[in-house]
Amino acid sequence: MGSPVVLGIESSCDETGAGLVREGRLLGHAVASSMDEHARYGGVVPEIAARAHVHAVRPVVQRALEEAGLRLTDIGAVAVTTGPGLSGALQVGLAGAKGLAYALGVPLYGVHHLAGHVAADTLEHGPLPNPCMVLVVSGGHTSLLLVRDLARDPIVHLGDTLDDAAGECFDKVARVFGLPYPGGPAIDRAARSGDPHAVPFPRPLPGSYDFSFSGLKTAAVRWAESHAGAESPVADGAASFQEAVADVLTRKAVAACVEHGVGTLVVVGGVAANSRVRALAEERCRAAGLTLRVPPLRLCTDNGAMIAAVGDLLVRAGAEPAPLDVSVDPSAPLEHAALHPTATAWAAA
Repeated sequence: MGSPVVLGIESSCDETGAGLVREGRLLGHAVASSMDEHARYGGVVPEIAARAHVHAVRPVVQRALEEAGLRLTDIGAVAVTTGPGLSGALQVGLAGAKGLAYALGVPLYGVHHLAGHVAADTLEHGPLPNPCMVLVVSGGHTSLLLVRDLARDPIVHLGDTLDDAAGECFDKVARVFGLPYPGGPAIDRAARSGDPHAVPFPRPLPGSYDFSFSGLKTAAVRWAESHAGAESPVADGAASFQEAVADVLTRKAVAACVEHGVGTLVVVGGVAANSRVRALAEERCRAAGLTLRVPPLRLCTDNGAMIAAVGDLLVRAGAEPAPLDVSVDPSAPLEHAALHPTATAWAAA
């Protein structure tokens, strides 16, 4: 008998996702976003996100099943994001996943959200090389990771963000540039008609694998303020800012590959959808003789398919399911793909 169909549920922020994976193959997935409800506030409101998840969990699971041509009873395991993320949002997804797992009598696996982003690439390009270098760039995280066997081995951090993550910086800079939320796509669009060399924005921490974008954000804010009251060349500012971020991300990632003798770079997370990040990563990997892997756009942002992909890897690796009292950890560090915090452990802490 082959591996079971794994249902993955993601609810860490403002997307409610459900995906179905079996033996590394994506069978179906669906995503519902509450982004439009947050746009008026310029960022995600946790209470609004949690309420939206309550209404969306059941429909997205049903849509994923319909796309896959499956029924609930075909599910053989359930995986769910248990951290990091917004506490209330995570709790909604976990409650739904527990209910389904217990009703179906199937095992439940807690998954680290960032491991999900890493695993998303396997749904398009197959198993990850062992080892590979992974650059995670999302709204809340920027990390440079050395990954071996994702389901079995500890994940090695070579660098992490010290302040603002890249995606967060895009949102904040877009706001001061007068561009809409979410900032990443807005800056990407505006940059198309701009000069990426018009503004000499700084490249932070050039001698380290860690990331810091607060200084770049401040420089962008000051540039915008200096053009207040005049016709601001927003396209030039957007293109120059985007170039600075893409330059820092890809330069560090390629350097890490070369230093550690790793032949494959995997770029994942919401900012991996940025056109300049993708293009510059491809250019620099080609020059360095590296293989570049980036998931398709639909799998870069938060989704349930990536969580199902981790669950599928854990099942096939023979990993232990989550305990009955598995809870959530909104600020969990990425150490392993499986994340099984417990209510007892939280109470003791």
